[in-house]
Amino acid sequence: MTTLMMILGIVVFAVGLLISIAWHELGHLSTAKLFGIRVPQYMVGFGPTIWSRRKGETEYGIKAIPFGGYIRMIGMFPPGPDGKLEARSTSPWRGMIEDARSAAFEELKPGDETRLFYTRKPWKRVIVMFAGPFMNLVLAVALFLVVLMGFGVTQQTTAVSEVQKCVVPQSQARDTCRASDPASPAAAAGLRAGDRIVAFDGVRTDDWNQLSDLIRSHPGEDVAIVVDRKGEEVTLHATIATNQVLKKDSHGQVVEGEYVTAGFLGFSAATGVVKQDFGDSVTWMGDRVGEAVDSLAALPGKIPALWNAAFDGAPREPDSPMGVVGAARVGGEIFTLDIPPTQQLAMALMLVAGFNLSLFLFNMLPLLPLDGGHIAGALWESLRRNTARLLRRPDPGPFDVAKLMPVAYVVAGIFICFTILVLIADVVNPVRIS
Repeated sequence: MTTLMMILGIVVFAVGLLISIAWHELGHLSTAKLFGIRVPQYMVGFGPTIWSRRKGETEYGIKAIPFGGYIRMIGMFPPGPDGKLEARSTSPWRGMIEDARSAAFEELKPGDETRLFYTRKPWKRVIVMFAGPFMNLVLAVALFLVVLMGFGVTQQTTAVSEVQKCVVPQSQARDTCRASDPASPAAAAGLRAGDRIVAFDGVRTDDWNQLSDLIRSHPGEDVAIVVDRKGEEVTLHATIATNQVLKKDSHGQVVEGEYVTAGFLGFSAATGVVKQDFGDSVTWMGDRVGEAVDSLAALPGKIPALWNAAFDGAPREPDSPMGVVGAARVGGEIFTLDIPPTQQLAMALMLVAGFNLSLFLFNMLPLLPLDGGHIAGALWESLRRNTARLLRRPDPGPFDVAKLMPVAYVVAGIFICFTILVLIADVVNPVRIS
């Protein structure tokens, strides 16, 4: 049964991956057609075509390797200075440029002169290239809202799971009390496992982060604590201790290994599945976007640890970069967890949502061959032309993005090497959630 559920989880993720890719390319396709650009192909996947059908002027199909997708637009790059395709050069740099330029004019037909991508105004090209990543962002937001508001997420609550007997600095990481340790304020006040704190020092709250911040901000103070005990509200009184506790970041998450001196009550919060309202969901998603941006910026620094995990048997860090294979494996593990099926589905949807958020952020990097690189080229062209118009200079014409293709090949090579490294690590030393 475990193997069957593992396979089911992988299939669910694979379907979500294919839908995400198709949805991304649909954004490019729909806006390209809206602006009259001819699109000969819309493909999900790479490699050999396993199914295709032509409808109108576009061939729609699925390819064998489901790790991406593409649409082909006529005239992605402008022709040479003389208005024609230049001859193939023996220079490797020039050869790369002209190969890209030639590919942009494949399948050129009579009448296509007015339907070329590069002839569209820069703002239209920005919309076409931004539409793909934007579709991933829309899908991510939709899935996050479904999970947060429909299923709920597992988080710490204001309920008490355990009361600590004494005050122990968290940096010491010990569970036993010494004779010199003072009794915890929670134990002295009579707080019990199963109680749910509903008010602290006159502030009513059902949010763990808010309660935690309140406790931390009252060191040495006598406060009244109202708890719900088996349906009856009971008021307790405690003198909040001053203790060394884990630091919290701007997102309210504890930072492992970093400590601050703050107020301490002395209990462990129970976890539970809590549905979020729209406002809380927006805040939660904002935090996740911030974390995702930070992770993307920190990606180069994680390569040495990833290399060690792949080839030297070092432990795989929980926040290690993960590829499609690793994500599919996590998707399989989700369906083997001993949790309710609704939470299995919620976690799977969260995984697909996170994947779409990553696709959006990654594709927005201003580097060719990513969508963000084409967006940057269109914006630069707009700036050049508007500046020339303002200074009453001749129109400099389209910005020749093809000249950046050698750089694009270098960037693509780096991405491929990184992808292979992640793939090896995902196979030999995968990230595990159980």
